[in-house]
Amino acid sequence: MLKDALGAWRGSEAEISRQIDADPQNADAWCSRASVRSAAGDRQGALADFTMAIRLGLRFRERIVAWGNRGIIRSETGDYRGAIEDFSAIVEARPRKSIMKAALMQRALAKESIGDMEGSAADRRLASILSPDLNKQTTEQ
Repeated sequence: MLKDALGAWRGSEAEISRQIDADPQNADAWCSRASVRSAAGDRQGALADFTMAIRLGLRFRERIVAWGNRGIIRSETGDYRGAIEDFSAIVEARPRKSIMKAALMQRALAKESIGDMEGSAADRRLASILSPDLNKQTTEQ
C-alpha cells in the first residue's frame, strides 16, 4: 500500500479512534485509521474509513493515496466497479505521471475483471504513452 511511503498513520487504532471521537471532522485521522485497519486485515473497516476521509475532504496528495488504497481494497474484495471509480478519480485529478500510470494500470486490471477488454486495452495504451518504457517491457516478455 501507499501508506508507509507517504508517511501516513501515527499511533494505534485505539489512539486514532480517540482523535476521531474528539474531532469527527478530522479527515486525516479517518485516513490514518483506515491505513491501520487495512494493515490489520480489516478491509471493511478500512473501506468505511477511507470513504469518510474522502467525503470530509483531504489535501490533494492524501486524497490520491486514499482513492488508490480504497481502489486496491475494492479490487481485492471483488468490487471492480468501485475500484474503477477510485482509479478514475485519480486519473481525473491528474497527479504526476508515475501515479497516473499506476492508476491506469490498476483500472485496466479492474476493467478486465468485469470483461471490459476494450476499456482495459485503452487504459494500457494510455499508460504506455505516459511511460514509453512500458512498451519495451511488454514486448520483451
